[in-house]
Amino acid sequence: MSLKLRLVVMIFLQFFVWGAWLITIGAYWFQSRQWSAGEFGIIFSTMGIASLFMPPLMGIVADKWIRAERLYGILHLLGAVMLFTLPLVDTPKAFFWVMLVNMCFYMPTIALAITVAYNALKQDGHNIVKAYPPIRVWGTVGFIAAMWMVSLSGFEVTAGQFQIAGVAAVLLGLYAFTLPPCPPRYTAHTSLIDSLGLRSFALMKDYKMAVFFIFAMFLGGALQLTNAYGDTFLHDFAKLPEFKDALAIRYPAITMSISQISETLLILAIPFFLTRYGIKTVMLMSMVAWVLRFGLFAYADPGPLLWMILLSNIIYGLAFDFFNVSGSLFVESEADPQIRASAQGLFMLMTNGIGAVLGNLIAGWAIDTFFTIPGCDPGSQICFEWRGIWLSFAGYAAVVTVLFAILFRHRHTPADAARIGAAHA
Repeated sequence: MSLKLRLVVMIFLQFFVWGAWLITIGAYWFQSRQWSAGEFGIIFSTMGIASLFMPPLMGIVADKWIRAERLYGILHLLGAVMLFTLPLVDTPKAFFWVMLVNMCFYMPTIALAITVAYNALKQDGHNIVKAYPPIRVWGTVGFIAAMWMVSLSGFEVTAGQFQIAGVAAVLLGLYAFTLPPCPPRYTAHTSLIDSLGLRSFALMKDYKMAVFFIFAMFLGGALQLTNAYGDTFLHDFAKLPEFKDALAIRYPAITMSISQISETLLILAIPFFLTRYGIKTVMLMSMVAWVLRFGLFAYADPGPLLWMILLSNIIYGLAFDFFNVSGSLFVESEADPQIRASAQGLFMLMTNGIGAVLGNLIAGWAIDTFFTIPGCDPGSQICFEWRGIWLSFAGYAAVVTVLFAILFRHRHTPADAARIGAAHA
């Protein structure tokens, strides 16, 4: 088996493990367990909590003591134990702790997979800028494949989704020990302070960068909301006789997978827009896309207005990629070369860490407080007022968009385009 194919298998399984439950866990939580939205918001915050400290800690371990591919395999095997444990949990509190441990094992593997792949490609004489992106695309394919498997097997509202993820994690954990060696290397930038991006807080002295990072945190709060609630939203249409047999409702995860397909395609357009129009325009495009993403869901249905669901999923690629990837490239082009790594750490801390945790906690509280209708359905303990939920999310995104347009002061110049192009290259 060629090196590239071996890495494709690794990346495919890496995101297959995540895709098997990330989009459908809400359906299991609300449809099968019928637990509250407030408690569910805490569940989705586990990704952010784990991202605050585990990736840098495991990075230090891989840099100093354990070969990266072995640590990668061990973490996936430990994560598999947690995934197989989740179906046995019968309280929201216990579910939170098991999921938090699972995320502590899983989140570092995203960075470790990149480390293993880069090391192997360099050792084999490949240009990673050219060789890695075609390999990484298979991660999104794996994510989509897992969603489709869970949906077609009827496990969207059952614990079977965690078992599928657990089996994939075991396979990947064992497979990792066959990957090319990635031995520890002592480097000058493996301290916890550097890895967490703490040195890059000096960037906050600059008004433009301070505003950028603050709004990155605000937008980070919206990143996982449709992943958390989108599948459950579609499942709830099955309670209505006129929609229960609609194709989009019978296979909600497949419907939602259009978002990931769009993400894969639109990422290719980022270099053009970023170098031509600059970070402010691209970020504003992303923010407007989030408004449309939520707003279309508010008025959509799987019947005559199915096009709104489909368009919302297509827009997701613009909303997610134009924020995440463009923001990372902007940070790379603006930060001093000596703190670029820690600046990226700060960007991740503000978005996937602080922003994601606060966003999911506040969203869960708001849904419980304002948009939950107790006893509205004889077959359910609660119902959700989905139009209000999506409009509140859209309103939040709209406020963030307007404030960013006013407060972020940046004029795009040819010099900016050159720096961004150099960062991308």
